[in-house]
Amino acid sequence: MSLDNDEIRRYSRHLILPEVGMAGQKKLKATSVLCIGAGGLGSPIAMYLAAAGIGRIGLVDFDEVDFSNLQRQILHGTDDVGRPKGESAKETLNSINPNCQVDVHKTMITSDNAMDLIKPYDIVVDGTDNFPTRYLTNDACVLLGKPNVYGSIFRFEGQASVFAPSMDGPCYRCLYPEPPPPGMVPSCAEGGVLGVLPGIIGCIQATEIIKLALGEGTPLIGRLMLYNALDMKFREVKLRRDPKCPLCGENPTVTKLIDYEHFCGIEPESEPRENPDEVTVQDMKKALDDPSLNIRVIDVREPDEVEIANVEGVPLYPLSRLPEIFTNLDPNQTYYIHCKAGVRSMKALMFLRENGFKYLKSVKGGITSWSEEIDPNVPKY
Repeated sequence: MSLDNDEIRRYSRHLILPEVGMAGQKKLKATSVLCIGAGGLGSPIAMYLAAAGIGRIGLVDFDEVDFSNLQRQILHGTDDVGRPKGESAKETLNSINPNCQVDVHKTMITSDNAMDLIKPYDIVVDGTDNFPTRYLTNDACVLLGKPNVYGSIFRFEGQASVFAPSMDGPCYRCLYPEPPPPGMVPSCAEGGVLGVLPGIIGCIQATEIIKLALGEGTPLIGRLMLYNALDMKFREVKLRRDPKCPLCGENPTVTKLIDYEHFCGIEPESEPRENPDEVTVQDMKKALDDPSLNIRVIDVREPDEVEIANVEGVPLYPLSRLPEIFTNLDPNQTYYIHCKAGVRSMKALMFLRENGFKYLKSVKGGITSWSEEIDPNVPKY
């Protein structure tokens, strides 16, 4: 595989590095990378890989660009809102480097298609934000002998590693043998994320991919890098391969892909079932409009969120402070509890019920549904 004159000019700053040179740049051109996710992490990963001269980039993403993505997903611009992320990403990457082949896989990665998606690529990079896909990606990579360049972000913190049992390193299951209970770890949509954080972690992932492709340096195999943006501190934790790991251990019991939604305790969304502990935003509106119903509505979001959007007349009892202040509530009163989307309100309901409250309901969809169904003047965030 050769480089033409235009490529030599494009990659000149690489070519004068002894660790890269012409031979290394040809290795990059011959390398194929599958990026799972074209969002916060996938944006800097794919952009820097294209700029560096990786010959083929595959993008797995079935989502569309939303306004809330633009704060961190720099592959996409305002004019791309509503477009498929893969389509928008391909245009951006081709504008950065037309020599890079970009393959768009507009699909959700599943146990049925993961092996076929991953098999043609040399390196896989995990830019996802949910546990079922992380475990699926890990397992497929181990079974196929592919290195899995991992990264995750939340609020102001991020982490990165390279999981590669084929290179004598641990896998994701060695670090996290079991997923957390559903709803225990808030998503970025629920907890927020600093916009530049995926840029930092994504650039680290891109660096690891380039090192693997070149065969230079010491990759993050057997090491978990932790980053705190508020303190501007990096620290490192050593990881060891678990001989009892069910996937990469001495006696593996996971020899094929499984149902990862079930493994992570997530119920299938075949038919929505009514939860007796939930009410709708229409019910919440009736309670606010008709005092004779004797139903009080409380908000368990944080004060910063109330500044963004609020429902007039609803008092604030932040979930983070509820153990300190719940005694201000009447255990014999009926309460409708709302938050942003219905996750924290259900946690508040369970906490209050454990403390003797009997008449409680969680508002399904929270203030997001209120904005969509009751009052569009309330901002969505």
